[in-house]
Amino acid sequence: MYSFLFLAVISFLLSSILTPLVRNLFLRIGIVDRPDNNRKLHKVPVVRVGGVAVALSYALAFGLFTLGRFKGGLIVRDALPLVLKLFPAAACIFVTGLLDDLINLKPWQKLSGQLLGATVAYFAGIQIVALDGRHFANWWSFPLTLMWLLACTNALNLIDGVDGLAAGIGLFATTTMILGAVVQHNVELGLATVPLAACLLAFLRYNFNPATVFLGDSGSLFIGFLLGCYGVLWTQKSVTLLGMTAPILALSIPLIDVFLAVVRRFLRRQPIFGADRGHIHHRLLDRGLSPRRVALLLYAICLLAGLFSLSILNHQYEFPLLMAFCVGVCIGIRQLRFVEFDTLGRLIREGSFRRLLNLQISLQNLEANLSLAKTPDDCWAVLKSSYKEFGFSEIELCLVGRIYREDASLSIPRSCRIDIPLSASDYVHLTRALDSGAKRNEMTPFVDILCRVLEPKIPLFAATKLLPALALPETSSNLWRSASTAS
Repeated sequence: MYSFLFLAVISFLLSSILTPLVRNLFLRIGIVDRPDNNRKLHKVPVVRVGGVAVALSYALAFGLFTLGRFKGGLIVRDALPLVLKLFPAAACIFVTGLLDDLINLKPWQKLSGQLLGATVAYFAGIQIVALDGRHFANWWSFPLTLMWLLACTNALNLIDGVDGLAAGIGLFATTTMILGAVVQHNVELGLATVPLAACLLAFLRYNFNPATVFLGDSGSLFIGFLLGCYGVLWTQKSVTLLGMTAPILALSIPLIDVFLAVVRRFLRRQPIFGADRGHIHHRLLDRGLSPRRVALLLYAICLLAGLFSLSILNHQYEFPLLMAFCVGVCIGIRQLRFVEFDTLGRLIREGSFRRLLNLQISLQNLEANLSLAKTPDDCWAVLKSSYKEFGFSEIELCLVGRIYREDASLSIPRSCRIDIPLSASDYVHLTRALDSGAKRNEMTPFVDILCRVLEPKIPLFAATKLLPALALPETSSNLWRSASTAS
């Protein structure tokens, strides 16, 4: 008990002292985050490397603790090899974040540093070796562990868009892990997480709205990485069959935010590592909540998620609790009214998604079959069997002097015609009823394929047509000679 108390007090004091010192130092240097009235809503420039204070406080607290004559200190010394192996991994993540704060790294550079840190952590013993109580091969363990650590590392970073939000969520997640360690009698995990919680609690004094210092990437990446590592350590003594579920719930808000960001950007064909104003806190701000209310609301949700996380440790109710949590998440996401998901849901409900899928399949088949066509007759056979799928009712094709036509059996009262010139004398004429229901995005790709595939074939067809004509005089002469000989 005294070990936990010492760690908490010394970490809190160190963070309380170092945070304003770091803030004032970098303020004089000019390493600040300037408002842009878009994503950065603070009023004045704010120091963006507060993570330096958190990391230093955490490391110094551990150093002082191991030097003291505490019973817990002996446990830490027993785990010293693991601590020494993890130090390079955490340092790699911290340095990556600090460099990004100072010189703005490119996305691939940040990802490379994170991959290096996660790989070092894996070989230091941070390994996911089982899911749902079932162990799997080591070649599955490595990618799963890397995915988990990268997700946690970036989750805290992406949600750090409102004063005190990332630090507060990190505090609630760390506190949840501390309580989980107490329930499971996991002394090592408790000793590792207590100083981080104390550091964040002291840091929040300067980071909550209105903030005078930001975590920056050096802090958010560092905290997210540590929480990811501690989540894996938590599961190693978990009694629940769901294993990783408890740390996932503890970090659910930032993890959900990073998942939504990736899916949104994928649907909109935007860079996955780009910045936008579509995060959960941005959606809440757009609904009229102040930054302080946004932070407090998400704190409350994190508290609820933490209670769910601790509740499933009693494996009697884990599945009902998990289902209730998932339902709550779905309702919450729906209330945020993401345009991307609303549009996708509407496409699925109205059948548009299947229609678009069928359209792409039909277009690929059309292009493949036209590419294989070797004669004008083959091209006509392909077009004749497919043009109606794209909303056309009549078609006329002219290739190297051959005209093919298929008319509608009934007159079309209201129609439009599309003329596609392929060369000076070759063309495709298409007719479409105005009330056919076909959309422009279904017809335009069809026309593009005709131009792209048929135009290069016209010289080949013309050359093939000329070959018999060039051989005709010789054949006639032979026939005339044969007739003369016979007479």
